[in-house]
Amino acid sequence: MSKFVSNYNQFLTTMQIKQNYISRKSGIEENKLSRILTGKQSASEADLEALSAAAGKTLQYFLSPDFSVKTNYPSSATRIVFYAGEPTEKQSGIANNLLELMENVDVILSARDSFLCLEEQ
Repeated sequence: MSKFVSNYNQFLTTMQIKQNYISRKSGIEENKLSRILTGKQSASEADLEALSAAAGKTLQYFLSPDFSVKTNYPSSATRIVFYAGEPTEKQSGIANNLLELMENVDVILSARDSFLCLEEQ
């Protein structure tokens, strides 16, 4: 298994990120993603870049020889999970639209905070 795959799997496990989320964010089909992450299929550089971007990191981050995952929450953090089965096509569309909306809201709020900082100076 490649250094990238080993580090990427460690990152996903530590951060508790599901493969289907990475599949949606990266545009890589779930079956292909699974084969890549188990070492059964080699990945192109474009695949590795897409996977890195989906995790919010750079390719170099996952290739680092001193790779370690730092978390910002205590290991005893409580999380609530609810599974209601596989979503319909309509539900998937709504979820993707909500994800895009939240990403846009984050960008807008970050820009607003930047402007507020400039006004205070």
